[in-house]
Amino acid sequence: MRLIFLFLLGLLFYFNYELWLGDNGVTRIAELQTKITAQQELNDASLVRNNAMAAEVHDLREGTSAIEEVARFEQGMIKEGELFVQILGANQKSGPQQ
Repeated sequence: MRLIFLFLLGLLFYFNYELWLGDNGVTRIAELQTKITAQQELNDASLVRNNAMAAEVHDLREGTSAIEEVARFEQGMIKEGELFVQILGANQKSGPQQ
């Protein structure tokens, strides 16, 4: 009877060791859960960025207002007959930006 008790006690210690300190124990699972959460946040941010880029591509392909906006703000273009007015702050110099 004593031998069975010692055997069962040994099994109890072994399984507890594996549960708490083993390669696939509680600490490893918590670490992996943290990594999964961080990766999910990165995936969500990438999905938002990809959706915004897809919407911009759709606007550029389908409409002229998006093309006009890009030409105005990124290329500095103006329509024929328009007057371009630029207001500089106190610390800004006039001339092309580099």
